[in-house]
Amino acid sequence: MNEIFADLHVHIGRSENGKPIKITAARSLNFANIAKECFERKGIDVVGIIDCASPYVIEDIENFLKSGDAYEIKDGGIIYKDKICIILGSEVETTEIREDGRRGSAHNVCYFPTLKDIKGFSKEMSNHIHNITLSTQKSDLSGYELIDIVEKYNGVLIPAHIFTPYKSYYGNCTERIKRIFKEKYDKIFAVELGLSADTYIADEIKELENKNFITNSDAHSLPKIAREYNKLLVDTISFKEIIKAIKMEDGRKIIANYGLDPKLGKYNRSFCEDCNSSIETPPPATVCDKCGGTNITMGVFDRIEVIKDQDSKSPNFRPKYNYQVPLQFIPGVGQKTIERLLDNFGTEMTILHKISKDDIEAVVGAKQAEIIDGARSGKAHIHAGGGGVYGKVEVPNLV
Repeated sequence: MNEIFADLHVHIGRSENGKPIKITAARSLNFANIAKECFERKGIDVVGIIDCASPYVIEDIENFLKSGDAYEIKDGGIIYKDKICIILGSEVETTEIREDGRRGSAHNVCYFPTLKDIKGFSKEMSNHIHNITLSTQKSDLSGYELIDIVEKYNGVLIPAHIFTPYKSYYGNCTERIKRIFKEKYDKIFAVELGLSADTYIADEIKELENKNFITNSDAHSLPKIAREYNKLLVDTISFKEIIKAIKMEDGRKIIANYGLDPKLGKYNRSFCEDCNSSIETPPPATVCDKCGGTNITMGVFDRIEVIKDQDSKSPNFRPKYNYQVPLQFIPGVGQKTIERLLDNFGTEMTILHKISKDDIEAVVGAKQAEIIDGARSGKAHIHAGGGGVYGKVEVPNLV
């Protein structure tokens, strides 16, 4: 068995020929560049690219496979330079009916073993999505309906960033996912926590006690790949092995989740849309404590406080959640410092997990090493984010 790192939620900004895919993502995010970034800089062994149902991206994948650097394997996935496994995925927005009768929207990440499977899924979904070429377009389906189409093409569905206020099941659609999926709820074997949630707060929802949690970056630029990721125990890198690990089957498993402290997430606390301020009062806040406005967007922390139905209680199989501060988030650590570290140690995973403080100090000096090691060891102080603005990291200078 092998321990590997996996980030299963990375977007594509543009196709190779410049066609828009994810409008809000960087132009440099294309299929080939993502594979190269994971191989050369991040040290991620498995990456899930979740805009692969776009016909423009499908064309890029077909050309990528002709390059000689990549090939499909029998157990699913595309192997790049014999080292990185790319899982083909699609993020789909579903329409749900809330408890109050109004409509809500939720994102779902759907993963498929082969290019043939996702091509079939893309063709069928073009009947339910206005523009199949773009990322995460709103469909006319519910999650209950979507899961059948995903399984028709040998795929699996995982609810995405399940607590975020605008496009998620708990944040925008329901207090209980089982109400959405009904008798198909057992087919949901895992949920994605998202940047503003962790294991502790998710385990305050009793219906999630038999679900596995995955932590992914939802990257909209190359540097943001692996700001959250998973450590998995697998035999080999393939679609089949990754799904087994997430399901905890045949000795495969999730060893650990690595993610931002939820306070760093940009939707952690409720936010007043009238004066652009985070809400300081206990949830559920209906009036801004600063301007008196009532145009309040409920943050992840506050939403969970409202809908939780138990004290946090993790099942025995739940892996440890490790608070990880990516290099790009550490104050005082600029791009030149990061480049020097990468030149010396290879990948970000090596810097964050494998080398000593003394190794870092030999390259960038005592002060930078103290800051980086402080962030690695959980000594950072976090100022909570909200309203679409990330939280901030402060690392004490102990030199």
